Amino acid sequence: MIDSAEEVTLGDIAAALGGELIGPADLGIARIGPLEGATPSTIAFLANPRYRAQLAGSAAGCVIVAPALRDEAVARGAAIVSPDPYLYFARLTQWWARRVRPPAAAGVHPSAVVDASARLGAGASIGALAVIEAGAQIGDGAVIGAQCFIGRDARVGAGTLLHPRVTLAFECVIGARCIVHSGAVIGADGFGFAPTKDQGYVKIEQLGAVRIGDDVEIGANTCIDRGALSDTVIEDGVKLDNLIQIAHNVHVGCGTAMAAFTGIAGSTRIGARCTFGGGAGVVGHVDIADDVHVSAHTAVLRSIDKPGVYTGIFPLAENRIWEKNAVTLRQLHKLRDRLRALERAARDDAGLPTNDEQD
Repeated sequence: MIDSAEEVTLGDIAAALGGELIGPADLGIARIGPLEGATPSTIAFLANPRYRAQLAGSAAGCVIVAPALRDEAVARGAAIVSPDPYLYFARLTQWWARRVRPPAAAGVHPSAVVDASARLGAGASIGALAVIEAGAQIGDGAVIGAQCFIGRDARVGAGTLLHPRVTLAFECVIGARCIVHSGAVIGADGFGFAPTKDQGYVKIEQLGAVRIGDDVEIGANTCIDRGALSDTVIEDGVKLDNLIQIAHNVHVGCGTAMAAFTGIAGSTRIGARCTFGGGAGVVGHVDIADDVHVSAHTAVLRSIDKPGVYTGIFPLAENRIWEKNAVTLRQLHKLRDRLRALERAARDDAGLPTNDEQD
């Protein structure tokens, strides 16, 4: 539930965000919340028709609904009708946050360390104990949180927000209006080593950088490695959850989203508008087409050249049953060969020709 220090009215909300307001424009709203447990000063939303049973019994002062639920919503009280209630809710939270969260003060905190050759745009905010190295460029209105590190010749676009303790390594670039959450590391070395017979592994210096487009959001403790020779690239509008690993030389297409614990191995190319469920993994050096949707905990072991939903999860079961199924799965190839042998024998006994294509 999101509370406000002071009430707004339904008229204020409709004036800012649009939608068809049905009900008193002067009704005071103090919080955004779910249908369940709502009070008369709560604005809620209903995007999934599965929860329409909660609508009639909700005490919310106003509910955001789609046109199909207009009459049901109005029967219980005030409503804002929008073609996409979930999108309206998202924009409402942004509008609300701008009201209740004070903007960062422009200027450089006295404890920050900013190299004389760094360039700071108009209205940029540099937080306490932040470090900005030589040649770095910070765009207009960008916010660099406390204890952030901006490396040599790195660039931060206009209006981008780096929460405290973000690392943007040397020569890496992040575009405009991005959000990077605490603990994220952009531009660490990729995992590159040459094996030897008697000296273990010899490090391959990572000579590329990371290039991140506009309107990208990167979750807490997510790591994006710099390229080995060319750059690692994250295109416009990509959304990365917490604790994601993007390896060196990966290219992620615009509008792609990844949930927590996703791991992408090196030199993989991912198309536009893809999604990856939590814990998904992709091996290196594969290509994934546009509009591919990978389910949670699925391992992508080969290239995918067609849009669609891809799942590779072994179903949940009691452990003893799962172990039996796993044993059977390991024997599947042998069982297939036995079945084919029985089919061939049956065809021979019946005097039928052998189907070599099936074999």
